[in-house]
Amino acid sequence: MEYKIHPIVMGTKVFDKGMMTYQNGYGNPYTIPIYCWYIEGGEKKVIVDTGEMSPIRSADREASIGGKIFTFEEGLEKWGLTPESIDIVIHTHLHNDHCENDYKCVNATFYVHEKELESIHDPHPLDFRYMEDFIEDAEDNGRIEILNGDREILPGISMIHTPAHTEGGMSVMIQTAQGKAVITGFCVISENFYPPREIRAMEMDVIPPGTHVNAYEAYDILMKVKSSADILIPLHEPEFASRDTIG
Repeated sequence: MEYKIHPIVMGTKVFDKGMMTYQNGYGNPYTIPIYCWYIEGGEKKVIVDTGEMSPIRSADREASIGGKIFTFEEGLEKWGLTPESIDIVIHTHLHNDHCENDYKCVNATFYVHEKELESIHDPHPLDFRYMEDFIEDAEDNGRIEILNGDREILPGISMIHTPAHTEGGMSVMIQTAQGKAVITGFCVISENFYPPREIRAMEMDVIPPGTHVNAYEAYDILMKVKSSADILIPLHEPEFASRDTIG
């Protein structure tokens, strides 16, 4: 089975670039898009993450990322979908900006690593991005499929445990006509995988996420993901804000 991947911007964040690129880019303002990804192909309606519930929508933010910012409903409607039509939601992780619209997908099954559920219910004081309110509806209705390792979700779509940014981070491997695409389960941009020359001159082939569980392990995880993908899709790369389709 081969799929097409449709990036839909459902929010943005404006912060220090060092939040993406560990030990680099500090002091530089940077805007990242927050995506929901529609995986088109097969009988099931599949999305990866659900984005922000009430995204800030402004001309300057859209100019910063080079693309339009949608509400959840608008973004899905672009591809003939509604929240109720979604069959499967795959979660890279459960930081709030990746799951704020979960409650709207009333017919979906949610695939989440067990470590993410542990974290959202009992977050470490350093990680304020977990907010359990956004997943309570899915939990109460028994619609969360809890994973403890790698899993094929559908033919051609697999989740791979990559705990670089969070302990339960899951990258999504998707077979496309152009090869194997990987949506990273950790918050990075393209520069993390393709550092500038001055970074490579220090014999660093990748840059760990700006926020991570363990910097050394994150480095190794990025190297592994980079070598395994024909198409790399860093989770917050602005390039995809202006693209309708990948693969």
